[in-house]
Amino acid sequence: MELGIGIGWRPEIAHEVEALAGIDWVEAVAENLCADHLPDSLVRLRERGVTVVPHGVALGLGGADRPDPGRLAALAARAELLGAPLVTEHIAFVRAGGPLTASPGLEAGHLLPVPRTWDALDVLCENVRIAQDSLPVPLALENIAALITWPDEKLTEGQFLAELVERTGVRLLIDVANLHTNHVNLGQDPTKALDELPVEAIAYVHVAGGVEKNGVWHDTHAHPVTAPVLEVLAELRSRVEPPGVLLERDDAFPPARELAGELDAIRATLRKAASPAGSQAPVGSPARTVTVPAAPAPAPPAPAPPVSAPPVVSAPRAPAPSVSEPSVSAQPTPAPSVSASSVSASSVSDAARDRTAVAQTALLSALVAGAPAPAGFDPARLRVQSRSLAAKRADVVAKVAPELPEILGDGYRAAFLAYAGGRPMSGGYRRDALDFAEHVLIAGGPADPVARRELTYWWRDRSGSRPPGRATRLIRAARAALVGR
Repeated sequence: MELGIGIGWRPEIAHEVEALAGIDWVEAVAENLCADHLPDSLVRLRERGVTVVPHGVALGLGGADRPDPGRLAALAARAELLGAPLVTEHIAFVRAGGPLTASPGLEAGHLLPVPRTWDALDVLCENVRIAQDSLPVPLALENIAALITWPDEKLTEGQFLAELVERTGVRLLIDVANLHTNHVNLGQDPTKALDELPVEAIAYVHVAGGVEKNGVWHDTHAHPVTAPVLEVLAELRSRVEPPGVLLERDDAFPPARELAGELDAIRATLRKAASPAGSQAPVGSPARTVTVPAAPAPAPPAPAPPVSAPPVVSAPRAPAPSVSEPSVSAQPTPAPSVSASSVSASSVSDAARDRTAVAQTALLSALVAGAPAPAGFDPARLRVQSRSLAAKRADVVAKVAPELPEILGDGYRAAFLAYAGGRPMSGGYRRDALDFAEHVLIAGGPADPVARRELTYWWRDRSGSRPPGRATRLIRAARAALVGR
């Protein structure tokens, strides 16, 4: 399907997006949409014939666990509600721990890279096939930006994506900004990645801005698109004409004229980079041969190496409210045919999932729970990633619960980072906001009695129960001190 030129739809710029000229389609974050009705802006865009694609961020298809049926049903429901031609997600893991490692479940609150190993590839491919069977429309997966790499990787990014497509028939969402980010942060050549990946499988392309600080490129989606990112887009366009190209912006939204200018720059880059008439590879042409190292012969299951369990969150949690998703009535699309190379990987061994689970839990424990850096990782780079995750967590909680920084004022950020340092997120950002408020109240804050009263009322209104009394706070504080020793 030809999508054309699009922009990421966000509530903060809904009016500007509607007013932009030449917009063929938009992409909306699936988890930010209700399952049974659409925002008025998206309704108006659809009435004008503008295609809307749901973009998921929470499936964690690269994780060791099989995809959660509830999350898959929610994504399917949004695809049906939008009448979308496809849905998209990421090649990433977002949570770890739990039953596979007999340790507390951890949430990253961020997209983390999957190790490019045969174990991780087998797990990812099976998870993708499960998702494909559960969704009413085709699935495309996005490459992510990363600050860290896994030790002992067996495949390059292009080879990993090529093998994924070969085994599952999944489409690709190529983010050229992420390729540039990995070039700056990890030394990975975006041109080599484009040479190795099956560009004919591209469903569409993301373009986004970022900023470099102290030699690290931050994929912020809050800055203008830079020339190096447009150069990667030009490299891609010289190889294939992508069905769609989309501008992403998630924060620090500029005036509409600046968004229009960035879209014009994208259009100009595509025109300039287009191959002479008739020479570009048409979408859907046979994939080029990509040399991928042979998978090692299956080894007998090995016992999983020990991993330090993440610290236990000391403050008891009120039960999260129950959310029921509507059933999805549409029949799922048939699973795509896959090549012979997928036959041996059609059933992932429990040992492969166990090894992947242990490795991902160890990494996430180091990033969000203060555990030691796993062997082979750069501790300094992990500290950068850990600080980045904590800062993002504080920013997102401030967005989903804007009353908290209003009540706590300038002290919000320092208080939240102190709270987050020893308390990994395990229930999403809204749960995190409630837990943070409870933590502040248990500690006897805020110092200002008016602010403390406002925070108490806020917490009580949203938690559905009475705030902890003085005796309870003292008991919990003592318990927390004992656990922290």
